[in-house]
Amino acid sequence: MTKESKIKSLLSYLKSPSSAALWLILAIGFAGGVIFWGGFNTALEVTNTEAFCISCHEMEDNVYEEYKETIHYSNRSGVRATCPDCHVPKKWTHKIVRKIAASKEVWGMLTGLIDTREKFQDHRRELAEREWKRMKENDSLECRNCHNFEYMDFSEQGNRSVKMHSSALASGEKTCIDCHKGIAHELPDMKGVDNW
Repeated sequence: MTKESKIKSLLSYLKSPSSAALWLILAIGFAGGVIFWGGFNTALEVTNTEAFCISCHEMEDNVYEEYKETIHYSNRSGVRATCPDCHVPKKWTHKIVRKIAASKEVWGMLTGLIDTREKFQDHRRELAEREWKRMKENDSLECRNCHNFEYMDFSEQGNRSVKMHSSALASGEKTCIDCHKGIAHELPDMKGVDNW
């Protein structure tokens, strides 16, 4: 079989009805995949905004009001950390895992588990401990997006901060959340917890 006959045979096959159906299915699948991926990423980014985080009154009326009184909200440099900056990892795989875990929080809002200040306060410690555990396990990854021991100017810090940061840096055993619980939100009732 010559090269020309092979090409003619291939073109004949590609023009056949069964081949056309295959090409159509592949084209629809590709277009559907692009649309799905674009929609998924758009939804992911919409849910990764402060406006989305405080769209339910449980967050807006409770932790957001507390956060507005902290240095992470308003400070002399004008740099502001929003909810996703502290609670959602930047890396895609970690972000997806966090979004899946956050569905439990959304479920709490939808079922009314934390729909009043009183109910929220009743669950505050459980919610806080879950977040502290997550941050401890990931070495306070979200904190380190902005704060890094290597770039800290210890000469500008108070004596206690220098001592604690130097010790944490040298030992490598502590992470930001070990010492900075309650930095952006009120602490829950910590009665019965060691070191409080």
